[in-house]
This record gives sequence, C-alpha cells and structure tokens, in this order.
Amino acid sequence: MTPRAVPRTAVVAIGGNALLRGGTHATVAEQVEAARRLASPVVALADAGWRVVVTHGNGPQVGFIKRRADLAAALATELPALGLDLCVADSQGGLGHILATAIAGRLRSLGRADDRVAALITHTVVDAHDEAFSHPTKPIGAFYPAARARELADLHDWTVAEEGERGWRRVVPSPRPRRVLETESVRALSTAGFTVIAAGGGGIPVVEGEAGYQGVEAVIDKDLTSAHLAAELGADLLVVTTAVERVAVDFGRPTQRVLDRLTCDEAELLLAQGQFPPGSMGPKIGAALEFLRGAPGRQVLITSPQQLAAALDGHGGTWLESDLARTTEEPLNGTVTAGRPQ
Repeated sequence: MTPRAVPRTAVVAIGGNALLRGGTHATVAEQVEAARRLASPVVALADAGWRVVVTHGNGPQVGFIKRRADLAAALATELPALGLDLCVADSQGGLGHILATAIAGRLRSLGRADDRVAALITHTVVDAHDEAFSHPTKPIGAFYPAARARELADLHDWTVAEEGERGWRRVVPSPRPRRVLETESVRALSTAGFTVIAAGGGGIPVVEGEAGYQGVEAVIDKDLTSAHLAAELGADLLVVTTAVERVAVDFGRPTQRVLDRLTCDEAELLLAQGQFPPGSMGPKIGAALEFLRGAPGRQVLITSPQQLAAALDGHGGTWLESDLARTTEEPLNGTVTAGRPQ
C-alpha cells in the first residue's frame, strides 16, 4: 500500500465473535492469536497513511462476564453482582488489552518505532426512554438448548430468544446510541498518531440526568455506535467485519447471489424487501446507510475478518457508496480502485 500525503480516517469495526472459535468460546490464548491475525490488515491501513480507529463487539464476552459474576455472587454473597454497564466496561478492558497488544506487536515486528496504540474506555449516551428497554432484542452470551434457556430465564429473570438452529440466547435491551462521550479524546489521540481502540461493545451505556451520567442495563449495537463515531470523527471509511466474505441476496438459497458493490438506494430497497434480516446482516446494512447518508464521498466495506486484507486491496468484500462514480477515479489505498467489480 502506498502512503498518502494527507491522512484520512478509517473506523474498523470488529465483531466480538471474530475472537472466538466457532462464535461460541475460545481460550485466552486463542483470542490473542485471533487478534494477531486481525492486526495485520489494521496495521496495513496505518502503513498506508490512514488514521485508524478500531471498534469491537462483545456480545459473547459480555454474556460470559455477566454469567460468571452471577455465579460468583451466588456462591459468595459478599461479592457484588455486576450490572451490564460494568460488564461492558470489563469487556472493554480485556478485549482492549488483547487488541492493543496485538496491534502494537505487529507494528513492532515491522520495525515501526511509533507503535503507539491506545485502548480507550468509552461511554455511549442513550435515551432513558428508548423503547428498547421494554423490548429486549440484543443477544449476549452462549447458546443453550431450549429447556436450559427457559431454566436460566426463570432462575435469573432473563428474557431469552431462539436464534435459528444454533439454539437460544439471553437477549437484553439495545437502545440507539445518541452520543459518544469520548469522541474528542479519540480524535486527539488519532491526530497524534495513535491507533485507537474505542467504543468496545458499542460503548458503556449511560443515561444523562440531573446527577450526571448513570450506567444502565443494556448493550448497544456496536455497528450503530461505530457508524455514529465514524460520522462524528468525519471518517472517510467504515469497515464492518462479519461472518461472510460478501453481502448476498437470497442468502442460503439456491438463488443466492453475492454483491460486490451497492449504492445507498439499492441497499435501502433490498433492506425493505427483507433481504437483510434483523438478526444478521440487517443491522450492519442499517449502520452503513446511516454513515453514508451523513455526507458525500464516504465508503463502507463489509467483509469477513479472514478476507479483510484482500478486500482492502480491492479483491473481495462488498463496498457500499453513495456515489459509485467516485470509485472509478480515486483509489482507496494507492494500489487498486476501491470497490472495483470482481
């Protein structure tokens, strides 16, 4: 990748499942190894002259943290129970550490003296009256058979929901992000040359009141927060990683067709037609559209972690843009044209 004279900003959103084997579990060593693999394309962007902000999900991890805390509190009553806000904060610290050391290590292995990486504890303001608090939908934690899920729901006063053939999971409120409190801190660190890790798990959910900010029982969608943060930072590129290499229509059917490029209008039409379900690709497309509609000239790349490096070089992934004509004129990284048809 050829360095740019004028830095541009890219926000790279990594799913919580990307660090877990099979999307369900992994040892710490396995998560560290997964983070090292993800560090390569992130560092490649930085080497190309981009200012890079990394965000990450925590759906599986925050559920594990909450479950562990509940079990510990049941065994030792002197131990305090943890609310979801503190569990999100816990996940930000742990995953931030894993990602920061992986990225810094990759920079160091390339002989870069400026291995400056900052993992930032990040709060996201939500509306206390958001209807999501009455209708939990965000899955967290492990998958369970139906009987076990109902047992845990009765025991812990959970709301659970079925997720296809994989089983049942706990679901919690997922209010819309309104404001990221640390946006200016992210901007200052990024401008100073740091690769910044922020908005982990969508940010620690807080509401604003007369007494200040207060944590609430919720987990915010990381893609929506990533899009919101990217817009606030004036980013040029939002990268959203997922389980598939490209977005597809008629997914899982004999008529399935992958998409290399999409305009906002095309994406909105397919979303309205039900091509992108709420439990899978729908939120990612919705977040992409919010980011793209905010200003002209922005781009979104959706691809798998494994394909990320190649997709950033124009060989894979699905590119969403508000102005397709731009992709024929300006390369993303100095090597190939972004979003070029495969």
